[in-house]
Amino acid sequence: MTYPMKKKFALRGEPKVTLKTVAAHLGLTPGTVSAALNDSPAARSIPEHTKKRILQAAKDLNYRPNYLARSLRLQRTYTIGVIAEEIGDAYGSLVISGIEEYLRKHNYFFLTVIHRHDPKLLHTYAQMLVTRGVEGFITTDTSITEKLELPTIAVAGHGSMEGVTNVILDHNLAARLALKHLAELGHKEIAFMKGHPSSSDSAVRWAAVCETASELGLRVRPELTVQIDSTASTPQLGYPFAKQLLTRKQPFTALFAYNDISAIGAIWAFQEAGLRIPEDVSVLGFDDITAAAFNNPGLTTVRQPLERMGQIAAKTLIDLIEGKAEYVSEIAIEPELVVRASTGRTPDRFAWPVVAGLEKHSEAPNRL
Repeated sequence: MTYPMKKKFALRGEPKVTLKTVAAHLGLTPGTVSAALNDSPAARSIPEHTKKRILQAAKDLNYRPNYLARSLRLQRTYTIGVIAEEIGDAYGSLVISGIEEYLRKHNYFFLTVIHRHDPKLLHTYAQMLVTRGVEGFITTDTSITEKLELPTIAVAGHGSMEGVTNVILDHNLAARLALKHLAELGHKEIAFMKGHPSSSDSAVRWAAVCETASELGLRVRPELTVQIDSTASTPQLGYPFAKQLLTRKQPFTALFAYNDISAIGAIWAFQEAGLRIPEDVSVLGFDDITAAAFNNPGLTTVRQPLERMGQIAAKTLIDLIEGKAEYVSEIAIEPELVVRASTGRTPDRFAWPVVAGLEKHSEAPNRL
């Protein structure tokens, strides 16, 4: 239902539309209108049809809330601190996108700091955010080693810490989906890329891979395992380590990479060495970042719903701050296997051309 406007508001030189304006228009109290527009706990007692009337009237009257006045009146800032390892990487940007979308729809702001796994920066930035009035924290790919002063939601957090809710992927299921897919395609000689130790998912994911491989009767061979020691956020993350696998001259028919960006780098390295994907080597990633679907060939991967995880983190934190929910220590998210063209049946025989001077190539080609 819409409401005819007797007068246009919010034009230059005309009266500003306030809560009292909307309330008078509807014949309701300003408190009722405020509760409905802010979706505060008091709004639970307002009938649903009345809430809809209030929201529609605010839209028709072009009402714009005064956030500064609201903050001063309620002694709140409606601001969240987001603590991230990096802001421009494919993983973190999707999580932060989900956080931003939810906060924007609920009239919250956020301040972001980047620590790059420096524990001193992490502590310092957390204190700085507190002095700037944030009401809670969301962390991404961050290992929290001590309790923070405010309610905290950790995306990909695995440490058990009082007051911290961990939003995590079911890594055991993720490993099973990936390795079962490769096993069903006939792959037995599988190479692995382990994540950088500073990545909060690295240890948990690797433990899940090893346990699942054992259950499925697959070997995890040291000579077919490489440890990523780079923090690059481009395919350079995986390119030199795929080269390293090739120089070992230990044939394998599939690679399970730590994440998509390292898998894409590995594909470049394999193709450069004359190997076809997936005819000679299958490659499987993790995350399902945007680039995965547009890689050539399209990357088979274990999907983490990264944007949704960001949205869940934001909703959980706001609900805690506003008293709409009780604290829980963990929220588990289910992964999904996305099969594309980078995986196929194991070849009848190994195809391993010996590339002269392979050891000299350690930098990924400039394809970005």
